[in-house]
Amino acid sequence: MKTIMSNTQTSKLLTIMPKAAEKVLAFMKEEAEKPEYLRIYVQGGGCSGLSYGMSFEQKKEDDDILIEENGVKVLVDSYSQDYLKGANVDYIESLMGAGFKINNPNVTKSCSCGSSFSTS
Repeated sequence: MKTIMSNTQTSKLLTIMPKAAEKVLAFMKEEAEKPEYLRIYVQGGGCSGLSYGMSFEQKKEDDDILIEENGVKVLVDSYSQDYLKGANVDYIESLMGAGFKINNPNVTKSCSCGSSFSTS
């Protein structure tokens, strides 16, 4: 019998880094409606053509993929999946400020402000 091994690292859609997960869970606890999911998505807009978005959700939609990592349940819609494949989400704290950062291997061009990108 032949065993086929899969490399989850190469096929992983999205990685939530531990510091980002810690912050997401803390922010979720502060929300009055106690959301169950973090949605990460890509939308048209910005000077490079696409931009990221994040929101809290109460329910999963039919075209969502659910990723559970470091205690966070993340939803990614079917449109955003191709753009986010292999990306990781981290939380950065520096003298210039703090916030979530998406490191995406699919990005070929981004704007100088860092809020929009292109994959072609």
